[in-house]
This record gives sequence, C-alpha cells and structure tokens, in this order.
Amino acid sequence: MTTLTIWANAFLTPAGEDLLRESTKQHRLILAEKLDNVLAIGASDPRLQEAEVLFGQPDPKEIVQSSRVRWVHLSSAGYTRYDTKEFRSALQARSAIFTNSSSVYDEPCAEHLMAFLLADARQLHWSYENQRGARGWPQNPIRERSRLLSEQTILIVGYGAIGERLAELLAPYWAKVIGYRRKRQSTAPIPIIGSDQLPSTLAEADHVVNTLPESASTRHFFDSERFGRFKPGACYYNIGRGATTDQEALRTALASGRLAAAYLDVTDPEPLPPDHPLWSLQNCYITPHTGGGHVTEPIRTVQHFIDNLRRYERGEPLVDRVW
Repeated sequence: MTTLTIWANAFLTPAGEDLLRESTKQHRLILAEKLDNVLAIGASDPRLQEAEVLFGQPDPKEIVQSSRVRWVHLSSAGYTRYDTKEFRSALQARSAIFTNSSSVYDEPCAEHLMAFLLADARQLHWSYENQRGARGWPQNPIRERSRLLSEQTILIVGYGAIGERLAELLAPYWAKVIGYRRKRQSTAPIPIIGSDQLPSTLAEADHVVNTLPESASTRHFFDSERFGRFKPGACYYNIGRGATTDQEALRTALASGRLAAAYLDVTDPEPLPPDHPLWSLQNCYITPHTGGGHVTEPIRTVQHFIDNLRRYERGEPLVDRVW
C-alpha cells in the first residue's frame, strides 16, 4: 500500500481525533489548527502543500497552488466557496477527486424538516406560546388550524439527497410529494418537475421546501416574483442556504399574510443579527443552522472519510463525489 500524506483540519472531538489517528496510522497524518465549529473556514497552513489527501475545510487558494493534492474530501455537504472555475480547473488539470459529506447530513436535515412540517401541521408553536404567555385554553382555534399531512401537497425544490430522504420519511403520511430539479430524473420515486412547471406547482403546494445549494444561479431563487406565485396560506421552509432566499421579499410575504409561516434553518447572513426583522415576525420560526447537527456528527463525519479512504486505497469509486 502506498503511504499517503493526509492533511486534516476538520472539526474534531477527542473521540473523532482518536478515530482519525487510529484509522490513518499506516499513512502520514498532519493535523492542522482545529476549527471552532463544523461550518468554520480553515486558516492558511503551509503544510497543506505536502499532502496528497485533504480532509476538512481547506483553503481553496492553497489547494489551487498545490501540485501534490489528488483528493479533497470536505467535512460539510455544502461546497459553495469551492465552486469556482479556477478551483475546478486546478483539480481537473491534475485529475484530482473532490468529494463532500452529503451522506452524513441527509438524514438529520430530513428529520429536521419533518419536525418543522409536523410542528406546523399540529400547530405546536401556538400551544407553546400559549404556555409561555396567557396559559389559556385555545382548544377550538388550534384544532381548526391543525392539518393532516395526508391532505397536503409538499414541493421539494432542489430535490437531491436530503429531498430523497424527506420523501421516504413522508411516505407513511400519504402526503402528495413533488420534487423540482433543473434536470428531470426519470427514475425518482416521486414526480419530478422542471422549470417550466415550477410556477403552476408553486400555486398548488401547501408547503414549499427549499434544499437548494448556493450558486450564482440559485442566489435569491425565491424572490418576490416567486413568493407571489405561492398558494395563499402556504408555508415556506429553507434548510439549504440562506442566500437562496431574498429575505426582504420573504419578510413582505409573511407580513402581508401571503405566507402562513416560514421555517428557516439558514439565513443570510449567519449569524442573523439580533435586530433583524425576521426575528420579530410571529409567523417566522428560526433554528440557528442546526439542521444537520446530531450528537454523533463528528464521529460519523470522520467515519465517512475513513470509508472513502479505504475505497481510495483500493482504487474504487468514492461516495459523495462532486467531480
């Protein structure tokens, strides 16, 4: 087996670091300065230039400058800052592989969306606010606004790994689930629409779930024009990237009553400033980019890299290959 130099700056717990060290002991491991959290951007490290394999959140500029790197594995699902022509060209010039950790995050993100959908269907937020405040007994109004998912249409915009898992979780609820992709999939287990059908589908959906990645083509994908096409009283969910939503247009749609509610796990910027108007809207519910979080996240992230490392050692195709 060829000995590799592996550079890593992924967010590691002690248990995760121990697993990484033990699983790579036949190789040379360089541990860079640890990240403060799973979404942090890594600092510059000249030792990166010594490595063939990179794991974590390496500086894209340093990767472009490297003549040795053959495989980059991100510890996140998102890869916005790496999605540039210069970066792609640099990796393609040396036939390097680029993978991410999408498989680590599709399950928790899908479950987070299920929590949003069920909380809205059963109006749990209303009961919670009542308990914190008036402590009345608004039984009839809450019952009248509670809904069955079996009677709802749910549109998943950016149908990928998270959307596929969400559709599986929704199957027992008998909801009508539709996916949107720029390029249709003929093998998907649910109906998939393209751009031509999006306006009419927005008009019939009770829930619109945004799992879009951030790119030049998706920035402010949901703007005033698209929010204006929503079915009156629909709900909007974003667990993709904050920049895919025009937040002023969203605020207007919520304040006017066009949208019944919004459930956001991502915002633009992050953290969202305490005085931002979305915080104070009574029909906007925000979680601080925790959708992918779970207690075993650091271990699963390292294990996913190790599983791919074994494939790399054997010359097999890697999982979650971006390009």
